[in-house]
Amino acid sequence: MSITLNSAAVTFAKSLIKDGKIKNDEGQWGEHNPGSTEENAYLQKHEIEEYAKWHLGQDTSKGEETKGRYKFPYGDFKTVHRDGLIAAKERAAQQGYQDIEKAADDLLNSLEKKAA
Repeated sequence: MSITLNSAAVTFAKSLIKDGKIKNDEGQWGEHNPGSTEENAYLQKHEIEEYAKWHLGQDTSKGEETKGRYKFPYGDFKTVHRDGLIAAKERAAQQGYQDIEKAADDLLNSLEKKAA
């Protein structure tokens, strides 16, 4: 497995945060993380490139046109979630993906500043 930082997703998340499209939630990401049904509904209306922007990592060993390629989700296809960034940061740290961990941390700091 070769997971790398999805820089397009970082740029997209920064623009969402700048525009105030954030949820400064305190809950568990599992409560907000879109499931397969929501993902499939999103993909019926959007291209895979749009789906990819909602994921900080990508597994380059998987096909570009597959959901399985995209890892570390951070939002609900509308807003950036604080708990999504925390979950992405923690999972990236546990799995040794330092570039994804740092990107999630930077985005989390931006979100918290915007929410203040």
